[in-house]
Amino acid sequence: MNEITQHNANNSGLPLADFNCLIGITGGIAAYKIPEVVRRLKDQGANVRVVMTKGAEAFITPLTLQAVSGNPVSIDLLDPQAEAAMGHIELAKWADLVVIAPASADFIGRMSAGLANDLLTTLCLATSAPIAIVPAMNQQMYASKLVQSNIQRLKEVAEVDVWGPDSGAQACGDVGMGRMIAPDEIVNFILNAKASNEYMENPIQDFAGLSILLTAGPTRESIDPVRYITNHSSGKMGFALAEIAAKRGATVTLITGPVNLSTPDRVKRIDVQSAEEMFTAVKANLDGQDIFIGTAAVADYRVDTISQQKLKKQPGQSMLNLTLVQNPDIIRYVGHVAQNRPFVIGFAAETENIQQYALNKLVTKKLDMICANDVSQSHIGFNSDENALTVYWDNSQAHIPIAPKQAVANELMTLILRQFHAS
Repeated sequence: MNEITQHNANNSGLPLADFNCLIGITGGIAAYKIPEVVRRLKDQGANVRVVMTKGAEAFITPLTLQAVSGNPVSIDLLDPQAEAAMGHIELAKWADLVVIAPASADFIGRMSAGLANDLLTTLCLATSAPIAIVPAMNQQMYASKLVQSNIQRLKEVAEVDVWGPDSGAQACGDVGMGRMIAPDEIVNFILNAKASNEYMENPIQDFAGLSILLTAGPTRESIDPVRYITNHSSGKMGFALAEIAAKRGATVTLITGPVNLSTPDRVKRIDVQSAEEMFTAVKANLDGQDIFIGTAAVADYRVDTISQQKLKKQPGQSMLNLTLVQNPDIIRYVGHVAQNRPFVIGFAAETENIQQYALNKLVTKKLDMICANDVSQSHIGFNSDENALTVYWDNSQAHIPIAPKQAVANELMTLILRQFHAS
């Protein structure tokens, strides 16, 4: 999904047909990018209304947004003409989704405090629609503890989605985190948000009749009865994939390492601890599966001999040597199955040379697809609620931009289904 295909907005088959998207623009230099967002949303069939703060007018004119949206732009909270036609309550009821882009530090602070001192903050309080903010500000402002606290409050208290920011060169000359994500990424987020809501309310059963086996979470490799070796995987990506697949009609078996997550509805769950236990469970459940997805962060090595008693620190001992032996490579095993082999998707969680390592695994492990992500980025790494993937297969690739893991899972399952039927 690297680019958005343009269509005639009158085509009811477009992905955002009859979808009401309210775009809120606050004061920031990134406001100049929003007409492109509006244009792309219109190309996808969306109905778009724009609300601007007074600060936004310093960076872009309402006339520009009116021209690209095809609708009057709302600015004033107490506009008699707006109240006579579509005032703040009517706009709040009209919206299927509210997106604030760019979302300045000032607006984020006012919104997190529950203020209603302009039209846009009032709309955010008055609407029952989902709200997403797209932060854009100086890197030092974004790193401020107060701004981070406000963003966290919006996530936890108001259940607001936060899209971005990105890292890079900024208008002020600084380089760092705080740059607004690109217009095509914002549009992709909106497409994913709509798709995710649809699957929640009225799932399309496009996986009906297919059986899927997934692995998720970390493994624990015991050292002694007290200690073990593990990693930071939370299992959230694998559980999101299992949930989406089941909602879309698949028969799902989920083999998971130790995680603190609830089992999705209509999913068979098998709990394991070590890599060897996971390998045994995979082999026992592999027969008859149409698709295998290996999201688990399986330990490459385990302790050669597990101590039956707790290893005690000895007087004068400054080092403890452990002998490690290689664990079975589960995804490689499945990829090399000779008979009744499922369609196999692997994951490559890397911190450097991401494309190179992912493509090497795709070939050496004989996978059909591999999903690469950069876990060195804390906002999409282990334990994060968001992710971003680049998916590789044959001589092709697709990028799924930063989004909540459920939305990423939904997008990935659509991509997997398409390639499964094409294989």
